[in-house]
Amino acid sequence: MNRRNFVKATVAGAAAAGQSAGKVPRRPNILFILADDLGYGDLSSYGRPDYKTPVLDQMAKEGMKFTDAYASAPVCTPSRCAFHTGRYPQRLPVGLREPLVDDVMDLGLPPEHPTIASLLKKAGYGTCLIGKWHVGNAPQFGPNRHGYDEFFGIKGSAADYFSHYNDRGRLDLNENLEVKDRPGYLTDLFSDRAVEYVTRGRRQPFFLCLAYNAPHWPWEGPGDRALATNRTTSSGGSNEIYAEMVKSMDAGIGRVFEALRKARRERDTLVVFTSDNGGDRYSLNWPFQFQKFYLWEGGIRIPAIVRWPGVVPAGKTTNQAAATMDWSATFLDVGGAKADPAYPFDGESVMEVCAGKKAAFDRTLFWRIRARPQGAARMGHWKYLRDGEREHLFDLANDPGEAVDLKDKYADVFAKVRAAYTQWNAAMLPA
Repeated sequence: MNRRNFVKATVAGAAAAGQSAGKVPRRPNILFILADDLGYGDLSSYGRPDYKTPVLDQMAKEGMKFTDAYASAPVCTPSRCAFHTGRYPQRLPVGLREPLVDDVMDLGLPPEHPTIASLLKKAGYGTCLIGKWHVGNAPQFGPNRHGYDEFFGIKGSAADYFSHYNDRGRLDLNENLEVKDRPGYLTDLFSDRAVEYVTRGRRQPFFLCLAYNAPHWPWEGPGDRALATNRTTSSGGSNEIYAEMVKSMDAGIGRVFEALRKARRERDTLVVFTSDNGGDRYSLNWPFQFQKFYLWEGGIRIPAIVRWPGVVPAGKTTNQAAATMDWSATFLDVGGAKADPAYPFDGESVMEVCAGKKAAFDRTLFWRIRARPQGAARMGHWKYLRDGEREHLFDLANDPGEAVDLKDKYADVFAKVRAAYTQWNAAMLPA
Protein backbone atom coordinates (compact mmCIF):
# COMPACT_ATOMS: atom_id res chain seq x y z
CA MET A 1 0.00 0.00 0.00
CA ASN A 2 1.43 3.41 -0.93
CA ARG A 3 1.58 6.14 1.67
CA ARG A 4 -1.34 8.19 0.31
CA ASN A 5 -3.69 5.20 0.46
CA PHE A 6 -2.29 4.20 3.85
CA VAL A 7 -3.05 7.65 5.26
CA LYS A 8 -6.62 7.48 3.93
CA ALA A 9 -7.06 4.01 5.37
CA THR A 10 -5.73 4.86 8.80
CA VAL A 11 -7.86 7.96 9.14
CA ALA A 12 -10.95 6.04 8.03
CA GLY A 13 -10.06 3.25 10.42
CA ALA A 14 -9.70 5.64 13.33
CA ALA A 15 -13.10 7.16 12.55
CA ALA A 16 -14.73 3.73 12.30
CA ALA A 17 -13.24 2.80 15.67
CA GLY A 18 -14.82 5.84 17.26
CA GLN A 19 -11.53 7.72 17.56
CA SER A 20 -10.95 11.27 16.51
CA ALA A 21 -9.13 11.11 13.21
CA GLY A 22 -8.14 14.78 13.28
CA LYS A 23 -5.84 15.98 10.56
CA VAL A 24 -4.43 13.64 7.97
CA PRO A 25 -1.27 12.33 9.65
CA ARG A 26 2.01 13.45 8.19
CA ARG A 27 4.94 11.11 8.15
CA PRO A 28 5.24 10.30 11.84
CA ASN A 29 8.19 10.56 14.11
CA ILE A 30 9.41 7.02 14.77
CA LEU A 31 10.60 5.89 18.18
CA PHE A 32 11.92 2.33 18.33
CA ILE A 33 12.63 1.19 21.89
CA LEU A 34 14.69 -1.97 22.18
CA ALA A 35 15.34 -3.78 25.44
CA ASP A 36 18.29 -6.17 25.75
CA ASP A 37 17.71 -9.80 26.81
CA LEU A 38 14.15 -9.07 28.02
CA GLY A 39 12.14 -12.29 28.09
CA TYR A 40 8.58 -12.78 26.88
CA GLY A 41 7.11 -12.68 30.39
CA ASP A 42 9.29 -9.93 31.86
CA LEU A 43 6.64 -7.19 31.71
CA SER A 44 3.76 -7.36 34.14
CA SER A 45 1.33 -7.04 31.22
CA TYR A 46 2.90 -10.25 29.84
CA GLY A 47 2.74 -12.13 33.13
CA ARG A 48 5.66 -11.13 35.36
CA PRO A 49 4.32 -11.59 38.92
CA ASP A 50 7.07 -10.19 41.18
CA TYR A 51 7.31 -6.58 39.96
CA LYS A 52 5.31 -4.08 37.90
CA THR A 53 6.09 -2.22 34.69
CA PRO A 54 3.35 0.43 34.74
CA VAL A 55 4.61 2.55 31.84
CA LEU A 56 4.83 -0.28 29.34
CA ASP A 57 1.61 -1.79 30.67
CA GLN A 58 -0.09 1.54 29.97
CA MET A 59 1.46 1.61 26.51
CA ALA A 60 -0.21 -1.75 25.85
CA LYS A 61 -3.55 -0.29 26.98
CA GLU A 62 -3.09 2.65 24.64
CA GLY A 63 -1.97 0.58 21.67
CA MET A 64 -1.58 -2.95 20.37
CA LYS A 65 0.09 -5.86 22.14
CA PHE A 66 1.67 -8.66 20.11
CA THR A 67 1.51 -12.24 21.38
CA ASP A 68 3.58 -13.71 18.52
CA ALA A 69 6.47 -11.29 18.13
CA TYR A 70 9.91 -12.76 17.46
CA ALA A 71 13.53 -11.82 17.50
CA SER A 72 15.23 -12.55 14.20
CA ALA A 73 17.95 -14.32 16.20
CA PRO A 74 18.31 -15.61 19.78
CA VAL A 75 21.39 -13.46 20.47
CA CYS A 76 22.34 -9.78 20.22
CA THR A 77 24.52 -9.18 17.15
CA PRO A 78 22.52 -11.08 14.50
CA SER A 79 19.25 -9.74 15.88
CA ARG A 80 20.47 -6.14 15.65
CA CYS A 81 21.94 -6.83 12.22
CA ALA A 82 18.44 -7.89 11.13
CA PHE A 83 16.90 -4.69 12.43
CA HIS A 84 19.40 -2.27 10.97
CA THR A 85 19.39 -3.95 7.54
CA GLY A 86 15.81 -5.24 7.37
CA ARG A 87 17.27 -8.56 6.20
CA TYR A 88 18.09 -11.98 7.56
CA PRO A 89 21.36 -11.67 9.50
CA GLN A 90 22.74 -14.76 7.75
CA ARG A 91 23.13 -12.63 4.61
CA LEU A 92 26.12 -10.79 6.15
CA PRO A 93 29.33 -12.05 7.78
CA VAL A 94 28.76 -9.92 10.89
CA GLY A 95 25.33 -11.53 11.24
CA LEU A 96 27.03 -14.89 11.72
CA ARG A 97 28.75 -13.73 14.91
CA GLU A 98 26.92 -15.02 17.98
CA PRO A 99 27.79 -12.48 19.28
CA LEU A 100 30.47 -10.16 17.96
CA VAL A 101 33.02 -9.87 20.78
CA ASP A 102 34.38 -6.51 21.87
CA ASP A 103 37.99 -6.91 20.73
CA VAL A 104 37.16 -7.70 17.06
CA MET A 105 37.95 -4.59 15.01
CA ASP A 106 38.06 -5.93 11.45
CA LEU A 107 34.41 -6.95 11.10
CA GLY A 108 31.12 -5.10 11.29
CA LEU A 109 28.15 -3.91 9.29
CA PRO A 110 29.71 -2.92 5.93
CA PRO A 111 29.77 0.88 5.48
CA GLU A 112 28.23 0.58 2.00
CA HIS A 113 25.25 -1.48 3.18
CA PRO A 114 22.04 0.59 3.46
CA THR A 115 20.30 0.61 6.83
CA ILE A 116 16.93 1.64 8.15
CA ALA A 117 18.60 4.86 9.35
CA SER A 118 20.29 5.70 6.02
CA LEU A 119 17.08 4.99 4.10
CA LEU A 120 14.94 7.14 6.40
CA LYS A 121 17.59 9.87 6.35
CA LYS A 122 17.45 9.87 2.57
CA ALA A 123 13.68 10.28 2.87
CA GLY A 124 14.11 13.41 5.03
CA TYR A 125 14.28 12.09 8.59
CA GLY A 126 16.63 13.20 11.32
CA THR A 127 18.21 10.05 12.75
CA CYS A 128 19.66 9.17 16.14
CA LEU A 129 20.78 6.05 17.97
CA ILE A 130 20.97 6.14 21.75
CA GLY A 131 22.18 3.04 23.57
CA LYS A 132 23.66 -0.22 22.33
CA TRP A 133 24.95 -0.76 18.78
CA HIS A 134 26.82 -4.13 18.75
CA VAL A 135 27.27 -4.63 15.00
CA GLY A 136 30.78 -3.18 14.74
CA ASN A 137 33.40 -1.95 17.20
CA ALA A 138 35.69 0.05 14.90
CA PRO A 139 34.75 3.61 13.79
CA GLN A 140 34.17 2.57 10.16
CA PHE A 141 31.48 0.16 11.33
CA GLY A 142 29.77 2.52 13.79
CA PRO A 143 26.32 4.14 13.73
CA ASN A 144 27.59 7.44 12.28
CA ARG A 145 28.78 5.53 9.20
CA HIS A 146 25.36 3.95 8.76
CA GLY A 147 22.95 6.84 8.47
CA TYR A 148 22.69 7.99 12.07
CA ASP A 149 23.20 11.73 12.43
CA GLU A 150 23.85 11.25 16.13
CA PHE A 151 25.05 8.43 18.36
CA PHE A 152 25.34 8.30 22.13
CA GLY A 153 25.95 4.90 23.63
CA ILE A 154 28.03 1.74 23.67
CA LYS A 155 29.37 0.00 20.59
CA GLY A 156 30.02 -3.40 22.09
CA SER A 157 28.21 -6.29 23.71
CA ALA A 158 27.94 -4.94 27.26
CA ALA A 159 29.32 -2.31 29.58
CA ASP A 160 29.30 -1.88 33.31
CA TYR A 161 26.34 0.33 34.19
CA PHE A 162 28.49 2.65 36.34
CA SER A 163 32.11 2.46 35.15
CA HIS A 164 31.08 2.11 31.48
CA TYR A 165 33.96 -0.30 30.78
CA ASN A 166 33.32 -3.27 28.52
CA ASP A 167 34.30 -6.88 29.10
CA ARG A 168 37.74 -6.28 27.55
CA GLY A 169 38.55 -3.57 30.07
CA ARG A 170 38.01 -0.68 27.62
CA LEU A 171 35.88 2.39 28.23
CA ASP A 172 32.88 2.17 25.91
CA LEU A 173 30.67 5.23 26.14
CA ASN A 174 30.66 7.21 22.92
CA GLU A 175 29.49 10.57 21.67
CA ASN A 176 29.40 10.11 17.91
CA LEU A 177 32.95 9.12 16.89
CA GLU A 178 34.65 9.93 20.19
CA VAL A 179 34.84 8.09 23.49
CA LYS A 180 33.39 10.52 26.03
CA ASP A 181 32.52 9.30 29.47
CA ARG A 182 29.68 10.75 31.51
CA PRO A 183 29.00 9.93 35.16
CA GLY A 184 25.82 8.03 35.82
CA TYR A 185 23.86 4.80 35.51
CA LEU A 186 23.64 3.85 31.82
CA THR A 187 19.87 3.39 31.76
CA ASP A 188 19.41 6.88 33.18
CA LEU A 189 21.97 8.40 30.81
CA PHE A 190 20.19 6.90 27.80
CA SER A 191 16.77 8.02 29.02
CA ASP A 192 18.06 11.54 29.71
CA ARG A 193 19.53 11.85 26.24
CA ALA A 194 16.31 10.54 24.65
CA VAL A 195 14.27 13.14 26.55
CA GLU A 196 16.56 15.86 25.27
CA TYR A 197 16.36 14.56 21.70
CA VAL A 198 12.58 14.28 21.38
CA THR A 199 11.98 17.76 22.80
CA ARG A 200 14.29 19.65 20.44
CA GLY A 201 12.82 22.14 18.03
CA ARG A 202 12.92 20.69 14.52
CA ARG A 203 11.21 20.89 11.15
CA GLN A 204 11.85 17.36 9.95
CA PRO A 205 10.43 14.16 11.48
CA PHE A 206 12.81 12.08 13.57
CA PHE A 207 13.75 8.42 13.77
CA LEU A 208 15.13 7.57 17.19
CA CYS A 209 16.39 4.09 18.02
CA LEU A 210 16.53 3.97 21.82
CA ALA A 211 18.41 0.71 22.39
CA TYR A 212 18.75 0.14 26.11
CA ASN A 213 21.37 -2.32 27.29
CA ALA A 214 19.04 -3.17 30.19
CA PRO A 215 18.43 -5.74 31.50
CA HIS A 216 21.54 -7.39 30.00
CA TRP A 217 24.30 -8.37 32.44
CA PRO A 218 26.22 -7.17 34.40
CA TRP A 219 23.24 -7.35 36.71
CA GLU A 220 23.38 -4.02 38.53
CA GLY A 221 20.40 -1.97 39.58
CA PRO A 222 20.52 1.82 39.87
CA GLY A 223 21.45 1.51 43.56
CA ASP A 224 24.21 -1.07 43.05
CA ARG A 225 27.24 1.14 42.39
CA ALA A 226 29.22 -0.93 44.90
CA LEU A 227 29.00 -3.88 42.47
CA ALA A 228 30.63 -1.95 39.63
CA THR A 229 34.03 -2.98 38.33
CA ASN A 230 36.21 -2.05 35.37
CA ARG A 231 35.17 -5.23 33.60
CA THR A 232 31.71 -6.61 33.06
CA THR A 233 30.80 -10.05 34.33
CA SER A 234 28.00 -12.50 33.69
CA SER A 235 28.10 -13.78 37.26
CA GLY A 236 26.08 -12.52 40.20
CA GLY A 237 22.69 -10.90 40.10
CA SER A 238 19.38 -11.90 41.64
CA ASN A 239 15.68 -11.68 40.89
CA GLU A 240 15.54 -8.53 43.02
CA ILE A 241 18.37 -6.81 41.14
CA TYR A 242 16.85 -7.84 37.82
CA ALA A 243 13.54 -6.32 38.89
CA GLU A 244 15.24 -3.02 39.68
CA MET A 245 16.93 -2.99 36.28
CA VAL A 246 13.65 -3.53 34.41
CA LYS A 247 11.76 -1.05 36.57
CA SER A 248 14.47 1.57 35.96
CA MET A 249 14.11 1.09 32.21
CA ASP A 250 10.31 1.29 32.48
CA ALA A 251 10.55 4.55 34.45
CA GLY A 252 13.01 5.99 31.91
CA ILE A 253 10.63 5.19 29.07
CA GLY A 254 7.94 6.95 31.06
CA ARG A 255 10.06 10.10 31.12
CA VAL A 256 10.52 9.89 27.35
CA PHE A 257 6.77 9.52 26.86
CA GLU A 258 6.13 12.50 29.14
CA ALA A 259 8.61 14.53 27.10
CA LEU A 260 6.71 13.63 23.92
CA ARG A 261 3.47 14.79 25.54
CA LYS A 262 4.95 18.08 26.70
CA ALA A 263 6.41 18.68 23.25
CA ARG A 264 2.97 17.93 21.73
CA ARG A 265 4.45 15.17 19.62
CA GLU A 266 2.70 12.18 21.13
CA ARG A 267 0.04 11.91 18.42
CA ASP A 268 2.64 12.39 15.70
CA THR A 269 4.90 9.58 16.92
CA LEU A 270 4.78 5.87 16.14
CA VAL A 271 6.33 3.99 19.05
CA VAL A 272 7.38 0.34 18.97
CA PHE A 273 8.78 -1.42 22.04
CA THR A 274 10.33 -4.88 21.89
CA SER A 275 13.38 -6.95 22.88
CA ASP A 276 16.41 -8.09 20.88
CA ASN A 277 16.11 -11.77 21.86
CA GLY A 278 14.68 -14.09 24.49
CA GLY A 279 15.49 -13.63 28.14
CA ASP A 280 18.57 -14.71 30.05
CA ARG A 281 19.17 -16.04 33.57
CA TYR A 282 16.58 -14.10 35.57
CA SER A 283 13.94 -13.80 32.87
CA LEU A 284 10.48 -15.30 32.85
CA ASN A 285 10.11 -16.92 29.43
CA TRP A 286 6.93 -18.79 30.38
CA PRO A 287 5.04 -20.47 28.79
CA PHE A 288 7.94 -21.24 26.46
CA GLN A 289 10.94 -23.53 26.76
CA PHE A 290 14.60 -22.51 26.99
CA GLN A 291 16.07 -19.01 26.75
CA LYS A 292 18.57 -16.81 24.93
CA PHE A 293 20.87 -18.72 22.53
CA TYR A 294 18.18 -21.31 21.69
CA LEU A 295 15.68 -21.54 18.83
CA TRP A 296 13.01 -23.05 21.03
CA GLU A 297 10.34 -20.40 21.59
CA GLY A 298 11.89 -19.16 24.84
CA GLY A 299 14.94 -17.95 22.95
CA ILE A 300 13.12 -16.02 20.22
CA ARG A 301 9.54 -15.20 21.33
CA ILE A 302 9.53 -11.71 22.82
CA PRO A 303 7.13 -8.98 23.93
CA ALA A 304 6.20 -6.23 21.46
CA ILE A 305 3.88 -3.25 21.84
CA VAL A 306 2.90 -0.64 19.22
CA ARG A 307 1.38 2.78 19.92
CA TRP A 308 0.34 5.58 17.58
CA PRO A 309 -2.63 7.54 18.97
CA GLY A 310 -5.42 8.01 16.45
CA VAL A 311 -3.96 5.42 14.08
CA VAL A 312 -3.36 2.26 16.13
CA PRO A 313 -6.60 1.40 18.02
CA ALA A 314 -6.14 1.28 21.79
CA GLY A 315 -6.38 -1.84 23.92
CA LYS A 316 -5.99 -4.38 21.11
CA THR A 317 -4.08 -7.64 20.98
CA THR A 318 -2.89 -9.40 17.85
CA ASN A 319 -1.42 -12.81 17.10
CA GLN A 320 0.34 -11.45 14.03
CA ALA A 321 3.73 -13.12 13.72
CA ALA A 322 6.35 -10.40 13.34
CA ALA A 323 10.14 -10.62 13.51
CA THR A 324 12.73 -7.93 14.19
CA MET A 325 13.24 -7.14 10.51
CA ASP A 326 9.48 -6.60 10.06
CA TRP A 327 9.73 -3.47 12.23
CA SER A 328 12.35 -2.14 9.80
CA ALA A 329 9.95 -2.69 6.90
CA THR A 330 7.13 -1.09 8.86
CA PHE A 331 9.22 2.04 9.46
CA LEU A 332 10.04 2.29 5.76
CA ASP A 333 6.32 1.99 5.03
CA VAL A 334 5.16 4.81 7.31
CA GLY A 335 8.22 6.95 6.59
CA GLY A 336 7.71 7.04 2.83
CA ALA A 337 11.10 5.43 2.22
CA LYS A 338 12.10 2.56 -0.03
CA ALA A 339 14.64 -0.23 0.28
CA ASP A 340 17.63 -0.21 -2.04
CA PRO A 341 16.86 -2.69 -4.88
CA ALA A 342 20.38 -4.11 -4.51
CA TYR A 343 19.63 -4.96 -0.86
CA PRO A 344 15.94 -5.95 -0.76
CA PHE A 345 14.31 -6.29 2.64
CA ASP A 346 13.26 -9.68 3.95
CA GLY A 347 10.97 -7.98 6.46
CA GLU A 348 7.34 -7.12 5.71
CA SER A 349 5.38 -4.15 7.02
CA VAL A 350 2.73 -4.94 9.63
CA MET A 351 1.39 -1.38 9.77
CA GLU A 352 -1.98 -2.22 8.27
CA VAL A 353 -2.47 -4.90 10.93
CA CYS A 354 -1.50 -2.43 13.65
CA ALA A 355 -3.93 0.14 12.24
CA GLY A 356 -6.79 -2.38 12.21
CA LYS A 357 -7.08 -2.30 8.44
CA LYS A 358 -5.92 -5.86 7.82
CA ALA A 359 -6.33 -9.17 9.62
CA ALA A 360 -3.26 -10.98 10.86
CA PHE A 361 -1.59 -12.75 7.95
CA ASP A 362 0.70 -15.75 7.85
CA ARG A 363 4.43 -15.11 7.86
CA THR A 364 7.02 -17.70 6.99
CA LEU A 365 10.08 -16.98 9.13
CA PHE A 366 13.44 -18.68 9.43
CA TRP A 367 16.21 -18.85 12.01
CA ARG A 368 19.60 -20.46 12.36
CA ILE A 369 22.23 -20.49 15.08
CA ARG A 370 25.47 -22.36 14.66
CA ALA A 371 26.51 -22.32 18.32
CA ARG A 372 24.05 -25.13 19.15
CA PRO A 373 23.61 -25.95 16.17
CA GLN A 374 19.92 -25.33 15.54
CA GLY A 375 17.63 -24.27 12.70
CA ALA A 376 13.95 -23.36 12.70
CA ALA A 377 11.08 -22.20 10.53
CA ARG A 378 7.60 -20.95 11.34
CA MET A 379 4.99 -21.29 8.60
CA GLY A 380 1.60 -20.14 9.79
CA HIS A 381 1.09 -21.89 13.13
CA TRP A 382 3.49 -24.74 12.30
CA LYS A 383 7.08 -24.72 13.51
CA TYR A 384 9.92 -26.87 12.26
CA LEU A 385 12.86 -27.19 14.66
CA ARG A 386 16.17 -28.90 14.07
CA ASP A 387 18.09 -29.28 17.31
CA GLY A 388 21.38 -31.03 16.63
CA GLU A 389 20.48 -34.28 14.89
CA ARG A 390 16.85 -34.24 16.05
CA GLU A 391 14.01 -32.71 14.07
CA HIS A 392 10.58 -31.69 15.35
CA LEU A 393 7.25 -30.31 14.20
CA PHE A 394 5.10 -28.32 16.62
CA ASP A 395 1.65 -26.78 16.36
CA LEU A 396 2.20 -23.44 18.09
CA ALA A 397 -1.49 -22.58 18.06
CA ASN A 398 -2.26 -25.48 20.41
CA ASP A 399 1.16 -26.22 21.87
CA PRO A 400 3.16 -23.02 22.44
CA GLY A 401 5.35 -24.87 24.92
CA GLU A 402 6.58 -27.20 22.16
CA ALA A 403 5.87 -30.34 24.16
CA VAL A 404 4.26 -32.57 21.51
CA ASP A 405 6.24 -33.53 18.41
CA LEU A 406 3.87 -34.00 15.46
CA LYS A 407 6.30 -34.77 12.65
CA ASP A 408 5.05 -38.37 12.30
CA LYS A 409 1.35 -37.54 12.61
CA TYR A 410 1.56 -34.70 10.07
CA ALA A 411 4.33 -36.00 7.85
CA ASP A 412 3.19 -33.94 4.86
CA VAL A 413 3.29 -30.68 6.84
CA PHE A 414 6.67 -31.62 8.30
CA ALA A 415 8.06 -32.25 4.82
CA LYS A 416 6.70 -28.94 3.50
CA VAL A 417 8.08 -26.75 6.29
CA ARG A 418 11.37 -28.65 6.38
CA ALA A 419 11.79 -28.18 2.62
CA ALA A 420 11.14 -24.44 2.96
CA TYR A 421 13.80 -24.22 5.65
CA THR A 422 16.28 -26.19 3.56
CA GLN A 423 15.73 -23.90 0.58
CA TRP A 424 16.16 -20.77 2.72
CA ASN A 425 19.26 -22.11 4.43
CA ALA A 426 20.89 -22.86 1.07
CA ALA A 427 20.42 -19.20 0.06
CA MET A 428 22.18 -17.86 3.18
CA LEU A 429 25.89 -17.64 3.95
CA PRO A 430 27.25 -20.98 5.19
CA ALA A 431 27.09 -21.46 8.95
